[in-house]
Amino acid sequence: MQLQLNTGRTHQIRVHLAHIGHPLVGDDLYGGTREIIPRQALHCSKLLLLHPVTGEKLVFSSPLNEDMKQLIHV
Repeated sequence: MQLQLNTGRTHQIRVHLAHIGHPLVGDDLYGGTREIIPRQALHCSKLLLLHPVTGEKLVFSSPLNEDMKQLIHV
């Protein structure tokens, strides 16, 4: 699933997904289970922001962690 946050608050994702009956894997606070992964199954693949002085658009990306890759095959 791909979600876009405008505020950068992971809590929003966790609460809203739990509310619709689909808690995050690894998020035992909001109804998920830690049986498959011992942490919240969240990954920020891309971060875009504007430099506060120059206004330049900065884009950072990160590959998926190995533990998250394993979830795809479960």
